Amino acid sequence: MYGNKNILVCGMAKSGISAALFLKEKGANVTLQDLKSKEDFGDVSFLEDKGIDLYMGKNPDDIIDSQDMVVLSPGIPCDLSFVKKAYDMGKEVTGEIEVGYSFCPCPIAAITGTNGKTTTTTLTGEIFKAFCNTAVVGNIGIPFTGEVDKLDEKSYAVLEASSFQLETIKNFKAHIAAVLNITPDHLNRHKRLETYIAMKERVFENQTEEDYLILNYEDTVCRDMQKRTKGRVFFFSSARELDEGIFLKDGNIIVKWDSFDEVVININDIKILGVHNYENVMAAIAIAMCAGVPMDTIVSVVRDFNGVEHRIEYCGSPNGVDYYNDSKGTNPDASIKAVMAMVKPIVLIGGGYDKKADYTDWVKTFDGRVKHIVLIGQTAEDIKRCCIENGFDAITMCDSFEDAVKQCAKIAEKGDCVLLSPACASWGMFDNYEQRGNLFKELVSKM
Repeated sequence: MYGNKNILVCGMAKSGISAALFLKEKGANVTLQDLKSKEDFGDVSFLEDKGIDLYMGKNPDDIIDSQDMVVLSPGIPCDLSFVKKAYDMGKEVTGEIEVGYSFCPCPIAAITGTNGKTTTTTLTGEIFKAFCNTAVVGNIGIPFTGEVDKLDEKSYAVLEASSFQLETIKNFKAHIAAVLNITPDHLNRHKRLETYIAMKERVFENQTEEDYLILNYEDTVCRDMQKRTKGRVFFFSSARELDEGIFLKDGNIIVKWDSFDEVVININDIKILGVHNYENVMAAIAIAMCAGVPMDTIVSVVRDFNGVEHRIEYCGSPNGVDYYNDSKGTNPDASIKAVMAMVKPIVLIGGGYDKKADYTDWVKTFDGRVKHIVLIGQTAEDIKRCCIENGFDAITMCDSFEDAVKQCAKIAEKGDCVLLSPACASWGMFDNYEQRGNLFKELVSKM
C-alpha cells in the first residue's frame, strides 16, 4: 500500500515518530520533519538507523514537490502554506489514525466529544480487555500505528479521537462511534464553533446501517447528529427516562435496548464522582453492549474502575484539606464539571494558555461552591476580569504554579478542598497537562 512511496511525516511528537517508523516498515521512503532543530530532540539516531530522513528546523514547503503523501501530526493546522501547497498539487494529506486504520484488521470503537473522552476511552478499553484482545489508542497518548500490528480479526481497537485527528481522516470508519458532548473548544484553531462541530461529526461520516452511534440526548448539538448518520443511534441521558437507550433514574443506571430492560448498576457502586462521570459510564456501557460484551463483564469492570490520572484525581488531605488534580480540565466546560462534583468549599487554581474561551458560565458556577480562586498564566487577567464582572472578587494572582499551590495551602481551611481545574490548556508554562498535574501532585505530597 505504501511501498516505495515518498511520504513526508510532519511533527516529531509521539504520533509522528510512530507513523514514520510504521510507514518505513511498510516499505515507504520516509522523511520526518519538525520545526525544532535536531539538537532539540537529543539522540535521534534510532530514526536515522532505520533509514528515515530528517528535515529539521523549518517548514517543508520546498520538498513537497518530491512527496507522494503528507502525514500531519494532530498539532499541525491544515491552513499552513506547505499543507495548502500539498493540496493544490493533488498530494494525499492525511493523519496518523488514518494510516493506522488502513492496516486495522478488526472493528473500531471511536470516542470523541469535548470532555470525558479519556475517562470514557479508558473505561471502555478496560471493559473490552476483559472480553477480547484490545488496543486502546489515539488521543489518549498511544499512537494507533504502534499497536495495530498486534491486532487480529477477533480484536477490538478502542480509539480516542480529537477534532485535530478527525480533521485529516478519509476512509476511517468506526463500527461504534460515540460523541459525548459538544462545548466551544479549540476555537483558536477551528475559528468557528460550526467548524469544530463538523470535525467532531467526522467520527461517523463513513458509517453504514450496520454501525452504531452513541449520542448524549441531553446535549442538543449531539442529539441533532442523529439526523446525519446512517448508523443506528443509541442515546444516553442523565436527566430523563428514555423509551430506548440508557439513562440515569433515582440513582440507577437503566438500559432499555432491544429486549434488554433492567437496572445495570447503582451510582453508589461507581467510584468516579459527578453526573458527568455517570454519563461517561453510560456511554462506555452502551459501546460495550453494541460490541456484544456480556453485561456481567461490563458491570464488573465498571464497579472496579478508579478513573483516570489528572481527572478529578484525589491527591491526599494534608492539614485536613482535600486536594484534587483535575489538570485535564483544559476548557471551561470540563472545569465546570469538576467544580460541580466537589462537595466541600473550593479553593480553585485556574488559568493557563489562551484558547480564546469564554469563562462566564464557569465563573457563574462559583457561587456557593468556590470560596477563592488563584490565577496563573496567560489568561489570568481575562479570568479576573470575568470574575469581577460576575460579582466574584476572592481572587489571588500568582506568577508561578508553585506559588499558586502555596497560596492555596494558606487560604484553604480544614474541611475545604483545593482543586486544580484550570479551564485552560497548559502550554506556555508546561509541555502538557500531565506535566502540570504531576507537579501539582508532587507539591501536595511534600506538604
